[in-house]
Amino acid sequence: MSPGAPPRPRRRLYIDTSAYLCVLLGEDGADRLAAETDGAELLSSVLLVLEARRNLTRLARKGLLTSEQYAACVERLEHDMQLFVLRDLTLDLCHSGLLPAVITPRSLDLAHLRTALWFHGREALTRFVTLDGAQEQAARELGLPV
Repeated sequence: MSPGAPPRPRRRLYIDTSAYLCVLLGEDGADRLAAETDGAELLSSVLLVLEARRNLTRLARKGLLTSEQYAACVERLEHDMQLFVLRDLTLDLCHSGLLPAVITPRSLDLAHLRTALWFHGREALTRFVTLDGAQEQAARELGLPV
C-alpha cells in the first residue's frame, strides 16, 4: 500500500453453514470461497457449529466420509471456530417477527438471517455468503448484501 492511499475497507462476511461446509469439504467453489474469505472478518451464528458437526456426522454415518476424513474435518472445525465472531442464538432473535416478504425460510435458516441482520445493524456487512438459493433470496428480501 502506498503512503497516503486510502485504507481498504474492512470486509465483514457473514458465513452460513452451506458456504462453510463447501470450504471444509473441498466441494466445487471452495477455492473461490476460500479466496473471498481470506483476510476478512468472519461472522456467523453458533448454529454454524451445530449444523456443521451434525452434517459431518451424517456424512460419516452414510459412508461418505472415512473415519480419518471425519476426524480431520472435526479438528479443522474446532480450529476454524477461533477465526469467527459467533453470536449466540438468543430469545430476542427468536422472538423477532422479522420475516422475508416472499420466502419462508426454515427455522435454522431464519436464525442465520436474523443473526446476520443483527451484525449488519451494528456495522454493515460486506456480504451474506451462502450457497443456498432460497437463503440467498431471503437475505436479499431482508436487505442483506449478497
